[in-house]
Amino acid sequence: VTVEMQKFLGSYFITWDEEMFDEELGQGAQVNTSDLNEELGQVEYVFTDKTGTLTENNMEFIECCVDGNVYIPHAICNGQILSAASSIDMIDSSPGGYRREYEDLFFRALCLCHTVQVKEEETVDGIKRGIHQGRPTSFYISSSPDEVALVEGMKRLGYTYLRLKDNYMEILNKDDEIERFELLHVLNFDSVRRRMSVIVKSSSGEYLLFCKGADSSIFPRVVSGKVEQVKARVEQNAVEGLRTLCVAYRRLSASEYQVACHHLTEAKLALQDREQRLAQAYDIIERDLVLLGATAVEDRLQEKAADTIESLHKAGIKVWVLTGDKMETAAATCYASKLFRRSTQILELTKKRTEEQSLHDVLFELNRTVLRQRSISGLSVDCLDFGLIIDGATLSAVLKSNQEGGGHGNYREVFLEICRNCSAVLCCRMAPLQKAQIVKLIKASKEHPITLAIGDGANDVSMILEAHVGIGIMGKEGRQAARNSDYAIPKFKHLKKMLLVHGHYYYIRIAELVQYFFYKNVCFIFPQFLYQFFCGFSQQPLYDTAYLTLYNISFTSLPILLYSLVEQHVTMETLKREPSLYRDIAKNSLLRWPVFLYWTCLGVFDAVIFFFGAYFLFDNTTFTSNGQLMTTNTQMMFGNWTFGSLVFTVLVFTVTLKLALDTHHWTWINHFVIWGSLLFYVIFSLLWGGIIWPFLNYQRMYYVFMQMLSSGPAWLSIILLITVSLLPDVIKKVLCRTVCPTATDRAQEKLLSGGVAELTPLSFRRLPYKGRSTDASRLRLGAAETLSLSRSSPLPQKLLAHFTEEGGANPLSPYMLRLSGAGFASYAPGPETSV
Repeated sequence: VTVEMQKFLGSYFITWDEEMFDEELGQGAQVNTSDLNEELGQVEYVFTDKTGTLTENNMEFIECCVDGNVYIPHAICNGQILSAASSIDMIDSSPGGYRREYEDLFFRALCLCHTVQVKEEETVDGIKRGIHQGRPTSFYISSSPDEVALVEGMKRLGYTYLRLKDNYMEILNKDDEIERFELLHVLNFDSVRRRMSVIVKSSSGEYLLFCKGADSSIFPRVVSGKVEQVKARVEQNAVEGLRTLCVAYRRLSASEYQVACHHLTEAKLALQDREQRLAQAYDIIERDLVLLGATAVEDRLQEKAADTIESLHKAGIKVWVLTGDKMETAAATCYASKLFRRSTQILELTKKRTEEQSLHDVLFELNRTVLRQRSISGLSVDCLDFGLIIDGATLSAVLKSNQEGGGHGNYREVFLEICRNCSAVLCCRMAPLQKAQIVKLIKASKEHPITLAIGDGANDVSMILEAHVGIGIMGKEGRQAARNSDYAIPKFKHLKKMLLVHGHYYYIRIAELVQYFFYKNVCFIFPQFLYQFFCGFSQQPLYDTAYLTLYNISFTSLPILLYSLVEQHVTMETLKREPSLYRDIAKNSLLRWPVFLYWTCLGVFDAVIFFFGAYFLFDNTTFTSNGQLMTTNTQMMFGNWTFGSLVFTVLVFTVTLKLALDTHHWTWINHFVIWGSLLFYVIFSLLWGGIIWPFLNYQRMYYVFMQMLSSGPAWLSIILLITVSLLPDVIKKVLCRTVCPTATDRAQEKLLSGGVAELTPLSFRRLPYKGRSTDASRLRLGAAETLSLSRSSPLPQKLLAHFTEEGGANPLSPYMLRLSGAGFASYAPGPETSV
C-alpha cells in the first residue's frame, strides 16, 4: 500500500514542476501512469524522433529549384529586395534552359497537390488569427506544417491558393488571374510510399497528375526532366539540414484517366486487402513522371535540444535518432544537436554502400573497425567516439536475414555489437513500424536495457508503445503521441529534468523504500522467532496485540512514506549541473543482491541486539512474595510483557533513527513526522497501559510501560541498545565515503563544505540588491578589495587592468584564479543591470 501511495503521490511532483511548464502552449508535464516513475532513473537508451521532437516543426520555405533554376523568395541583391519572380539563381544558364511552362506547372503543382484548408479570421486558443491591418484575411491550416510552408512559399512567389469549393480548387496566378481546377482524385500520402498525388482537370479539359514526395520515391519514377541538376541541388540543401521534396507531373489522356479511375474504384470498393490493393493502384498510376523541380524547407532546432542531448551523453545514456528524413538532412541536424561531434567517426550502413559491397562484407568490416579501435583504446568504451548511420532499407535486410537464418544470414548480433560501441546512432528513412522494430531489437538484446522512446506524432506511437517508457511531445501534429505515452512534456528540453532529476530522485526513493520495508520487518519479526526458543515453543507472542497491529500502520509508516516523497540526497541544481551522477544509479545498482543482503543482515544483527541485549541485561530474576518476577540487580518488575515492551521500544526507536540517519534533505515536515511518530508511540503506550479500558475483557499491558520507564537501568538499556544497533551502519557509511566514495558522495561533501569556486572563465553570482541609489555595479574580491565598475565600462577589460596593476605585466588567466570563502568573486548588479 505504501509503495502504491508513493508512486501515485510522487507522480504529482512532475505535474507541479513549474520549470516544465510551457508558456506558449499553456501546459505543463502530464503523467498518464504512475507505475514507471523509478524506470525514469534507469534509462540506458533514448530513441527520439527528429521532426517536431528535436526540431520546432515550424517550417519556413527557403527556396525551390525549377528545371535547374533556383527561386528564393525576397532575395537580397546589392542591398535591394528583389521581387519573387526575379530572384533567380541560374544553375543551368544554357540557352533555352529556362522554360516558362515548367515554372507555371511547378507552382501550380504545389498550389494543388496538398490537403491544406483555408480558414477565415477566427479565434484559436484565445488568439485571433487571420487579421491583417484591421481587415480579416484568410490563413492556411493543415495536419502537416510542411504543406502550409509550401503553400505560403508559393504565395510569396506569386501563386496564391484561394480555396476548395464544390470540388474545384482555385488559385490566383502572378498575372492576378483566377484559375480553376476540378479535383478528381487524391492519392493520400503514406509513410511507405513517401509521396502523395492529385489528379485534376484544368478548365481546358486537360487531365493532369501532380505528385510530390521524397527524392528516393520520386527519382525512380521519373522518365524525363533535368534530374542531375535537381538532384545536385537537393543533396546540397540536405547537407545544409533543409527538408527537401521533389515535384513531378504527368499528362493523362482520357483513356489513361479512365483506366486510373477503374483501378482506384476497384481498390476502394474491395472488401478484403483494401489497403494493399490501394497501394497497388497508386503504384500503377504514379509512373512515367516528368520531373519539375524540388523544394527546400527549414525546420529549426528546438531551444536547448543540443544541451539536453549533451547532458544525456554525460549521464551515460545512448541517444538514437529515428527519422523518416533524408540521410544528409538528418545528419546535419545530428551535428547541430551535438549528437555527432566533429571528432565523431561516422560509420555508414546504407543502401548505397550495400550496393557496392555485400551486406555481409560491410557489416563485418564495420565490426572489425570498431573492435580494432576498442583494442587500441585499452578496452575503454568511453574512449571510443563512433557514430553509426543506417537507413530503412538496410535495416530491413538485417532483420530479414535474421529471420531467414542459416549460413551468413544471421547479422543481428553483429549489428548489435557495432551499435554497442557507438556513442550515437542515426536511423534515417525509417517507416513507423521500423522504429518499433529498432526499439524491440535493443530491448531483446542480451543486456536487456531499459529503453525510452520520445516523439510527437502519430507515426511515433508504435515506437512509444514498444519502449519500456514512452514520452509524448505536445506537438503541432495532434495529441496522439501524448495520449498514448506514459508521460507527456511540452518540449524536448524538459526530458533533461525528467530523467536526470525526477528519475534520479524516484529511483533513490523507491530503492530506499523497498529495502527499508524489508529491514524494519526483519527487525520486527526476528525477535519473535528467537523468543520461541525461550518460551517452550508455546506460540506465546513477544509483543502485545496492539503493538503487532500498529507497528506497520502507525508507528513506522509515515516517516518512510514522507522520505519516499521528498528526499533529495543532492540538490536539483547539482543533478542538472553534473549529469554524470546519473551513472551512480545505473544498472539497478541500488537494488542488487549485495545491497539487499546488507540490509537484511543489518536487520538480523539489530534484531539479535534487541533480543539478547534485553535478555542478558535483565537475566537475573527472582520471584516476589506475590508471584511476580523482579530483577535482582535493578529491583524492577520484569515479566514477558515488560521484556516485549522493552524490545519493541528499542525496535521502534532504532528503525526510525536509522531512517533519520539516511535523510539528507530535512524540512519541517520531516522533523514533524519522524519525531512525531516516536512521540506518538510513547503517548499511545502510556495511554494503552495507564487506563483500564472498559471494552477489553482483560488488560495484559496495564501499568507495564510506565513501570518500565520508572526504572533507570531500563532507560540506560534502551539508549545503549539503540546506539549499538546503529553503530555498524554509521561505521559502514564513514568507511565507504572515506575509502571508495562515489560521485554522489563527493557531490554531497562539496555541497556541505561550501566548495571552492573555480572560475574557468570567471563566473559571477548575483548578490541581493538593496536600495535604488547606486548606479555602479561592483566586482567584489574578498573583504578588503572592491573594484567599482560603471555600466558603460566593459567588465573583462576593467578586471584584467586591475589585476595587471596588482600582479605585474602578466595578464590574468582565468584558469589561475581560485577563490574561496570571502574571496568568492561576485557580481552585484545595480538597478536595471542584467547578468
